[in-house]
Amino acid sequence: MNNKEYPLLQVRDLEVAFGERRRRFYAVRGVSFDIYKGETFGLVGESGSGKTSIGRAIIRIYPTTNGEIIYKGQRISGKIDKKLDCRVTREIQMIFQDPMASLNERAKVGYIVAEGLYATEKGLSREERERRVHEALLDVGLLDEFASRFPHEFSGGQRQRIGIARALVMQPEFIIADEPISALDVSIRAQVLNLLSKLQKERGLTYLFISHDLSVMRFICDRIAVINKGVLVELAHTEALFQCPLHPYTRLLLSAVPMPNPVYERNKKVLTYDESIHDYSVDKPVWTEISEGHFVLGNQKELAEYKERIGSVCPLPEDSFGVNVLPQTKAQEK
Repeated sequence: MNNKEYPLLQVRDLEVAFGERRRRFYAVRGVSFDIYKGETFGLVGESGSGKTSIGRAIIRIYPTTNGEIIYKGQRISGKIDKKLDCRVTREIQMIFQDPMASLNERAKVGYIVAEGLYATEKGLSREERERRVHEALLDVGLLDEFASRFPHEFSGGQRQRIGIARALVMQPEFIIADEPISALDVSIRAQVLNLLSKLQKERGLTYLFISHDLSVMRFICDRIAVINKGVLVELAHTEALFQCPLHPYTRLLLSAVPMPNPVYERNKKVLTYDESIHDYSVDKPVWTEISEGHFVLGNQKELAEYKERIGSVCPLPEDSFGVNVLPQTKAQEK
């Protein structure tokens, strides 16, 4: 799956802020994590929690106010030289949330998919450019003749495939998928998820998968980080997070996931999260590895409780989640 000796991307104490002086708003504070080559790393949280801001900071759309983003051992945050900037543009691509808003409605699909090639590979011949566009469209299940059509002629699922093809044509190593299925019909979501998994296996891609839907994350992600108001509160391997959620906010998110089993759905209770339960006035929270690969944010008192919870095999509460009725995980598939 992922090579622990090779973090493809490292985020260290990342901070993203908007506005100036008194109106300054911090969307992301002190976020740190590693993404290893070949894995799918999930970032989950409520709307406005800072997920997209992290993704856009990595791809250099948003400037960082503090911290570092390191790609293949080189810092790519802040000011970098033109050659490295061009390389980052080519090797890191993004699939956006809204498949219609992210496409130029006045341009034909062929140009939309090839646009990145015009910017980064100006010496490419017309024949080679058309060949790569053709291959990218075929890879996402679209016919070559679609290149001469406009985005409004396609369904939502097809438009998202065009967005995926636009990313693939650059032959990237790392793709940021920002809620790529949230705007799609339920019947189309599985097709797009299976397509992303297929492309990852064929091309050795690495994903940062951003979503608010934990049931989807469990299906596709190797590890998941939970973010609340711009701060990471928990990070673990997917199955460990579902079997043993530690932070109260993580347990809240898990309890809100709709269940396919009507018995569980009828009897479950959606938990609530009140930040006042944390007393950080004196004992400040620290980001701690509570067990191998399982990180959580908490003060010393909370960390002791989390260790005790893990030590007692960590069964899920009956009012929260029924693991046996969830979709098959990526780990179980392997």
